[in-house]
Amino acid sequence: MTVATIKDIARALGLSPSTVSRALSGHERIPESTRAKVRHVAQELGYAPNRAAQTLVGKRNSGFAGLVLTDPGYGREDSYLGEFLSGLGHGLGQNGVDLFLAAIPQGQSELSVIQNIVASRRADGLILGRTSEVDPRVDFLIEAGFPFVTHGRVAAEDRLHDWVDTDGFTAFGEAFDMLYALGHRHFALLTIEELMTFRLHRTEGLMRAIERRGDPEVTVSIVTSPRYDSTRRRQVIHGMLTNTPRPTAVIAMFDGLAMAVLQVAESLSLDVPVDVSVVGFDNIASAATARPGLSTFDSDTFAAARTCAEMLIDRIADPDRPPTHHLIRPKLVLRASHGPVPG
Repeated sequence: MTVATIKDIARALGLSPSTVSRALSGHERIPESTRAKVRHVAQELGYAPNRAAQTLVGKRNSGFAGLVLTDPGYGREDSYLGEFLSGLGHGLGQNGVDLFLAAIPQGQSELSVIQNIVASRRADGLILGRTSEVDPRVDFLIEAGFPFVTHGRVAAEDRLHDWVDTDGFTAFGEAFDMLYALGHRHFALLTIEELMTFRLHRTEGLMRAIERRGDPEVTVSIVTSPRYDSTRRRQVIHGMLTNTPRPTAVIAMFDGLAMAVLQVAESLSLDVPVDVSVVGFDNIASAATARPGLSTFDSDTFAAARTCAEMLIDRIADPDRPPTHHLIRPKLVLRASHGPVPG
């Protein structure tokens, strides 16, 4: 005999599994009329919650989902954080869950804050950003059996958990192909020191695209910049643009770095894109108003965050379901910062 599940009830009523779960647990934000319908259909279908889910529901009474903000900060680049928070708020709010932000006090680790949240059950689940190649936060939450979703991935494919990510691998290959078709053969990849997984995937995407061409004339220099030290960042970019030979095309790991390239190039009286082409990633708000307008990839930050929220709601409602992965294909936004190879 097949046992009815929350998803069966949701399908019968045209509701989301998370709404059904909250209705069954008597969540005050769910109208009584809806709760009554859910209880009626659950009884008709012979629904019986499993013990693990009952235990989780018994502990889950905060009505909050948490995002832990690290110092110097997750997504400090321009409008990125605002769009991400807006997307999270939209995805959670439409399901009756509130977002709270946990800032990391000076001298305290992010992992210890997460451990405190889990132990105190101040949140029903967590969204993790800035996912690194090896991430102890992910390991801890998997072992704790606590609902969470990561924006980004860890490098190990066997760490099974819910994640939303942007396909930087494909995007950076596309950026190379576009610039190669414009005659560029001398490239620079402007990256960061932190071992973020997006850095790994985007770098691999570029290098694979170069390998596919098999053109011995193609060269690429990998230039590493501090992520938040603006003075040191300018020094690194200055050295890159005054090197001999100078790269004719710069692909930046994200828009904040690309915008810095535009500023340093202007200070050196280099014309973008006549002397050097620049391509970024993320399509932050100021990319459109930069001089010149920045060619970049739109990662649809709002939609990614909203998807993170919806996946977390589903995970809280159904803790035993298989992990869900959502890979977003970014769209190339062509503006004025790229062009044919000089000469």
